[in-house]
Amino acid sequence: MRAGRPTLLVAAALALAASGRSFPADRVQASVKVPACPRDASPMDGWSDRAPPRRIFGNTYYVGTCGIAAILVVGDAGAILIDGATDRAADAILANVRALGVDPRQVKRLLNTHEHMDHAGGLADLQRATGAPVLARAPAVATLRTGKPGHDDPQFGVLAGFPAVADVRPLAEGAAVHLGNLVLQSHPTPGHAPGGTSWTWRSCKGARCLDIAYVDSHSALTDGHYRFADHPAYVAAFERSLDTVAGLPCDVLLTPHPVASNLLARLRGEAPLVDTKACQTFAATARANLASRLADERKEPTR
Repeated sequence: MRAGRPTLLVAAALALAASGRSFPADRVQASVKVPACPRDASPMDGWSDRAPPRRIFGNTYYVGTCGIAAILVVGDAGAILIDGATDRAADAILANVRALGVDPRQVKRLLNTHEHMDHAGGLADLQRATGAPVLARAPAVATLRTGKPGHDDPQFGVLAGFPAVADVRPLAEGAAVHLGNLVLQSHPTPGHAPGGTSWTWRSCKGARCLDIAYVDSHSALTDGHYRFADHPAYVAAFERSLDTVAGLPCDVLLTPHPVASNLLARLRGEAPLVDTKACQTFAATARANLASRLADERKEPTR
């Protein structure tokens, strides 16, 4: 009886989380002493610093760091974790998962938004702790398996490597990931990185359900040598990604860099969590930034 008790407790916690009813996460701020993230931090700060774990809505939780998101979605057959932040952040993410009453071994799938060290660096350690496979779009698979940035990445020359992930399984374009009552829909959104992927799902609290959109980064950054203007096919794919983002079911916008969507302030109740136009606004801003980058490149002499 004693041996089975932890499993029973985890099962009960998973059932509560999946139902959207009262769950330890609703009281985690009182029971887990994690310093609040600085409000004035720059986008480059806090990538490995543990953030207080928080319920976002229903069965969706923030378990990331002050500077990089990691999202836990809990269902009746286990949990799905999206993104691993940096290679120094895995312990913080695991501590947040445990603080929510979820045993890391109940995480059955690991997903990723894109194959850069600040979002994939912790996946190897998270895989060892959970035993879960990483599912990723084909363009990201080789980088995740080797930890070495791909030459086709616009930021190749400035990207750091990260620990190689042992079990990475290709995800078909546009495939959904199913786990019990969970259905997370993938959306190919290359641009910031070739393997860029956005995710959508529905979370419910009682009778109220919201569409959650975890939208990949779409900043048009390069290593100083890559020119978007020299790669029209890549630019066309980038623009199609922004069309996709603008059309996503999107009551609640989440982003891999929380500052890009003012996410931590929204989780503190300082701004509205729900904004049905947020994905459209995000896409429009990214499109304007890409257009500005292209215009600047076309003014420069061709290398």
